[in-house]
Amino acid sequence: MKIAFVYDRINKLGGAERVLIALHEIWPKAPLFTAVYNPKKAAWANIFSIRPSFLRFLPFSSTFHEFFPLATPLAFENFNFDDFDVVLSITSADAKGILTKTNNLNICYCLTPTRYLWSGYHDYLNEPGMGLLNPLARFFIRFFATSLRNWDYVAAQRPDKFIAISQTVKKRIKTYYKRDAKIIYPPVDTEKFKPAKFPLDLNYFLIVSRLVPYKKIDYVIKVFNHEGWKLKIIGTGLDENRLKNMSKRNIEFLGGDLTDEKLSWYYQNCTAFIFPGEEDFGIAAVEAQACGKPVIGFKNGGAGEIVIPGETGELYEQAEESSLTLALKDAVRKKYSSALCRKNALKFSKINFQKQIKNFVDNEWSQWQIK
Repeated sequence: MKIAFVYDRINKLGGAERVLIALHEIWPKAPLFTAVYNPKKAAWANIFSIRPSFLRFLPFSSTFHEFFPLATPLAFENFNFDDFDVVLSITSADAKGILTKTNNLNICYCLTPTRYLWSGYHDYLNEPGMGLLNPLARFFIRFFATSLRNWDYVAAQRPDKFIAISQTVKKRIKTYYKRDAKIIYPPVDTEKFKPAKFPLDLNYFLIVSRLVPYKKIDYVIKVFNHEGWKLKIIGTGLDENRLKNMSKRNIEFLGGDLTDEKLSWYYQNCTAFIFPGEEDFGIAAVEAQACGKPVIGFKNGGAGEIVIPGETGELYEQAEESSLTLALKDAVRKKYSSALCRKNALKFSKINFQKQIKNFVDNEWSQWQIK
């Protein structure tokens, strides 16, 4: 079985990219097709044979991919997969729009239906996260949303099989694309992220996230501005300057270039991890649990599938300041079991992910050949 991977863009390191690395361990010879590739921002990808699209010839495409939303679908439709048996797209945007032939088994591992067109449409309209270009971004989203949604829906009918990363995403796939999906939770390296033998009591809360509007970090900052508690934020993104400008001195931004060892240290020594948005899943939250730490999360989305309320953290009802404040004050009065947090995280281990997705692909390919 010759397999190829397809991914939206290679220009950062986050949860989705860790999925790709885990897949590479299963199928190390599989090439990786992508719209844009920025090797300076994605050193992790040098393990792959990368095949970027024609967008690489357009100026600034590897840095400002947001400016090419109309060209990106065409980039994926122009790839050729005649030399492969199975094509596995890992996508939250356009990569599912590849065109394959009847002899190809086309599987989509869907991180979420395209967020700015569907579940996050109003979030992006309210705060596109592009600073001075926000008015232009709002105009573009409003003007092209209908045509882009139409293409996105058509593209979602092309995969032969869908896999969702969570129950939350499975429901969205059904709602927006009218497709069924199997759930395979994404991988967490529970061997790399584990509790410290002698954790320090440094009395800070932690967020690890891309700094973009739909992550809802702004209302967390408002809570910590008011209460004066220490908060450390790890990550970068389009919303970074706005979030920094609204933060007081008790809030520290640590960037996004941390090694896994350093990231693990911040997990291990925090009071609790905060998970404020309606997430597709939440690999960072599982990493925190793997390090033995409780998670305080908004109940909708991925947090509701990860946290055991009262045992490995707390879930709160509304994504707003008052609801989060009550949850935080409740959490600091409790003692959470590091061992129980760790045990809960092991359900989402990389080994479990690799077994499940390999079995799924192998079984689907066997049945495909019979057809």
